[in-house]
Amino acid sequence: MPGRKHHHVYVVELSKDVLFEPRFRKNNPNYIDGKPCVYVGMTGLDPDVRFDKHKAGIQANRYVQKYGLRLLPDLYEAFNPISYKEAVDKEIEVGIDLRSAGFGVWQA
Repeated sequence: MPGRKHHHVYVVELSKDVLFEPRFRKNNPNYIDGKPCVYVGMTGLDPDVRFDKHKAGIQANRYVQKYGLRLLPDLYEAFNPISYKEAVDKEIEVGIDLRSAGFGVWQA
């Protein structure tokens, strides 16, 4: 069913140790020391289930698997659930907004 609203954008807090990863650092040249480091993703699953899968190594982003601490629902709950198309756009928008605020951001 097109447009069905069951997708979610989610944000995972990453340990500051991710800043020792050269690729992460290179992709965040405007990171402000002390701001959070996060992973922004989208899923058709409940964000809690998706986070557990990352940590278990199932279709995992390596930064979330190694450095993921917890979900940050205050940064995404207000606009979920949404359609797939909306989630694609919102994931990009959230990443841009957080980067603009000085966060370290990784997106798949």
